[in-house]
Amino acid sequence: MNFGINLFPSFRLSQRSTAQYFDQCLRLARRVDELGFSSVKTVEHYFHDYGGHSTNPIVLLSAVAALTRRIRLITGAVIPAFNHPIKLAGELAMLDNISNGRLDVGVGRAFLPEEYAAYGLDMADSRSRFVEGVEAIRRLWTEERVTHEGRFWQFSDVHSMPRPVQQPHPPLWVAATMAEESFVYAAQNGFNLMIVPYAGGVERTSALVRTYRQVWRESGHQPGAEQLQLALHCCVAETHDEAVRAFTEPMRTYLEVFGEAVAGWAGRQSEQYPNYDKMVASITSQTPQSTLDRGEALVGTPDEVIAGVRRFRELFGEHEPSMQVTFGCMPDEDAFRTVELLAKYVMPAFNESTASAAANGGSATHTER
Repeated sequence: MNFGINLFPSFRLSQRSTAQYFDQCLRLARRVDELGFSSVKTVEHYFHDYGGHSTNPIVLLSAVAALTRRIRLITGAVIPAFNHPIKLAGELAMLDNISNGRLDVGVGRAFLPEEYAAYGLDMADSRSRFVEGVEAIRRLWTEERVTHEGRFWQFSDVHSMPRPVQQPHPPLWVAATMAEESFVYAAQNGFNLMIVPYAGGVERTSALVRTYRQVWRESGHQPGAEQLQLALHCCVAETHDEAVRAFTEPMRTYLEVFGEAVAGWAGRQSEQYPNYDKMVASITSQTPQSTLDRGEALVGTPDEVIAGVRRFRELFGEHEPSMQVTFGCMPDEDAFRTVELLAKYVMPAFNESTASAAANGGSATHTER
């Protein structure tokens, strides 16, 4: 079982600077590479304290690539609607080369109304733009010369450079939250899946994952070859009380900035984004304690987190937890303690091979709790 970290900025500039945040991210990425984690993921967002410090995940992941040796780099996600496919295909291929083939490409539609408005785009076209953009990028990676006459982009006889290291192209992932159509699209096309259980609701999202796996099989893809990532907040400490203490205020900040970002959905409904009004109501009413009560985060001692991972495994099947450990201005001591305890105790409980990789980093052992 793989374990990754999710570098999703969600803090106030009154708490730390953007430069300080990225400094923490890069030091943490280097450490989790040593400890045997599988992936580092980051996001594309704009304008808000929720995600907006990371407007281009390719930039941060390029810096991560230079500091690490083996960990995979995941865009979680780039937004085809906001980027010309020629530019995005080329930049992603550059990162695949810089990292010597360690890139996974996560793509998403985006869901914040202000972002679409700033680009002068209609959210009613979000799925069409997304599908057209992904297909154009795949063609640019795999075909020698590409002519594309689409609804949103047109170009003629383009030879995209550089070519990706991975052939035919880096693995593709789709970020999905509430819309069943996104889960179905990913499965039909053989794309891996990124989900956010606390945003979509654990029970509802687990049902959508079952649909994804069913459509995957029905579409003729190899059973069991699909990959799934769960974005989860994570805070681990030697005692339960210390983990809850370290989690509470950063999570409060996270929920505040998330609530501000989704406020643009107030009074708005869209066929392209079904039930997003319900998601907004859920997020704005959520508290750190209710997150814990609903079991939507991995918080506690190593034993408690092991139990939490097993519970998510029962709900969603095989998956990779992609854990937010720097959310809400989490201080170094708590973020680094979390990844050290994960590597020392939690990861070996699910995969003994991670223990030996972590031991090479000077920290983890084969101890299982």
